[in-house]
Amino acid sequence: MMPFPGGIDSNANATLLFSLAAAVIYAFTIDMPPKLARSAVKTLAVAMLAVLASLQGGPWLLVAALTLSAIGDALLSRDGEKAFLGGLASFLVAHGLYIALFLRFGDGVGLLSAEPWRAAIAMAMAVFALAMLFALWRRVGPALRLPVGVYVAAILAMTISALTLSNFWIICGAVLFMASDGLLASEKFLLTAISPHRVWMRHAAWMLYYAAQLAITMGFLLG
Repeated sequence: MMPFPGGIDSNANATLLFSLAAAVIYAFTIDMPPKLARSAVKTLAVAMLAVLASLQGGPWLLVAALTLSAIGDALLSRDGEKAFLGGLASFLVAHGLYIALFLRFGDGVGLLSAEPWRAAIAMAMAVFALAMLFALWRRVGPALRLPVGVYVAAILAMTISALTLSNFWIICGAVLFMASDGLLASEKFLLTAISPHRVWMRHAAWMLYYAAQLAITMGFLLG
């Protein structure tokens, strides 16, 4: 049974399947050299979610955040510090859009103190963010410390802002997003070049990231 009306051949369902197929294909090509086809598949996975959100009349902030995320995916799929910083900037703007989106549809930050489980998750995410920042601060070069610090603050703010919503899938998506970024940062900066953990961490980071974007998108479109 498809999530949107019209069966498998409807524009919405076909776009969702296209996105899922691209995500699965990229999962099998993560360890391949960064070629154009590999970058295209990675970009399409989330770009199709942006198309889906637009087709279904989703909030423009959601469409914009997914679009910026897809651009970030394209940049991060390439080698080099410039591509990395460009991808970081794209995701930084995307997180800003997500924060605005979540706060617009949420019930206010007062909900965090009204429901203890939300405050507990927020505290856990804050501790995780500080631990990651402390670990990364000693390993990244001086030129990357400020961008990385700003990005960690942004992803934490995005996660906390999601906790003002009542939609379970959006909250899960935000938490998965942060977990994915933690794995990605650990794999890139904290592991040695010959670490046997690099392979599974790359795959886990991608699966968590795509699941996060999918959960947030479907949470808004179906919730």
